[in-house]
Amino acid sequence: MTTPEAEQSESLSAAEEPVAEGLGSGEGAAMGVDGAGSGEGADGAGSDEGAGSGADGPGTGGGPDGPAGGARPEDRLERAVRAAEQALIEYEIAVETFRVEVENFSRLHHQKLGPMYARLDELEADIAEARAARTGAAEDIRLADEARARVMPMPGVEELFHGWMDSDGLFPEAQAMLTDRPVRPPQRVRPSEEARKLYRELARKAHPDLAQDEEERTRRDEFIARVNVAYARGDEALLRELSAEWAAGPVPKERRPSRSEELYARLEWLAQRKDMLTLVAQELEESAIGSMLRLAPDDPDGLLEDIAEQLLAQVAEKEAELVALRG
Repeated sequence: MTTPEAEQSESLSAAEEPVAEGLGSGEGAAMGVDGAGSGEGADGAGSDEGAGSGADGPGTGGGPDGPAGGARPEDRLERAVRAAEQALIEYEIAVETFRVEVENFSRLHHQKLGPMYARLDELEADIAEARAARTGAAEDIRLADEARARVMPMPGVEELFHGWMDSDGLFPEAQAMLTDRPVRPPQRVRPSEEARKLYRELARKAHPDLAQDEEERTRRDEFIARVNVAYARGDEALLRELSAEWAAGPVPKERRPSRSEELYARLEWLAQRKDMLTLVAQELEESAIGSMLRLAPDDPDGLLEDIAEQLLAQVAEKEAELVALRG
C-alpha cells in the first residue's frame, strides 16, 4: 500500500520543474524548451556561432525554436499547466485509493471487532455495578452509572427531538422557530402609493418588449422579475434601489483575461486543489483507522487477527474479574 504522501512526492516531482519555469521571470518564459535564446540551449544558436548580429544572421541568440522562430511566451506556461494537471490527477488517484482502503478496513474492523468491543463495554459496566453494590460508595455508584450509560442504546430521532421532528423531518412549528418565519403564510401586503408609482415607472422603462436583441431581452426579463418580487413585498426601499440600478445602465462586461492570465489562474487553482488533497490525505493518515492501517499496510487482515486475539484475552480477564466480584 502506497500512502498519498509517497505518491505525491513521486507524481509532483515531475511537475515542479516546468511549473517553476512557467512561473518564472519573463526571461525564463521567453526561452524555448530546446534552449533557444541567448546562446544557452543545446539546439539554440549561440551568439558566437552562426547567429551573431551580422547581416545574414537572424539576430542575437535567435534560434529556430526561439522567439524569432514564432514561439510564444505562453508555450512554457501551457507545458507547466499540462504537467501540473497530470501530477494532480496521479495524486488524486493515490488519495482516493487510500481513502477506499481506509473505508474498507474500517468496515472490516467494525464487523470483526465491533462485537468484542461491545462485550468489553458490557463487562466494564457489569464490573462497575458489582463493585458499587459491594462497597455502596458514592464514587463507585457514579462510575457504575457512567459505565452503564456508555453501553445504553442511542435514542431514536423521535425520542431525541420529541415535539420537534420525526423521521420525515422538522415539524412546521419547529421550522418556523429555527428560521424566524411564521407558521402561516404572511398576509397579502398592500403596496404604498409611492411603491406603485415606482413599479409603474420601472415597468415602462424596463419592459422586455422594448429590447432590441435577445441578450437585452434576457437582461430585462431578469430585472423585471426582481421588480415584481419587490413590489409583491411592498418593499419601497428596494424599488428605489432598482430604479437607481436601471438608471445607471447595464454593468459593463468584464475584460476577458489574456491567455497568460488564464494559465496563471489555472496553475493557482491546481496548487490550491493539491493543498486541499494534502489535508484530506493527512486527515486519513492521522485517523484512528488510518493509523492502524499504516501499522501493517501489507497485511491488514493479519493485523485484525492480532487485535482480535488481544480483545479476546481482555474479555476473558474481565469475565474472570466479574465472577470474582459476584462470588
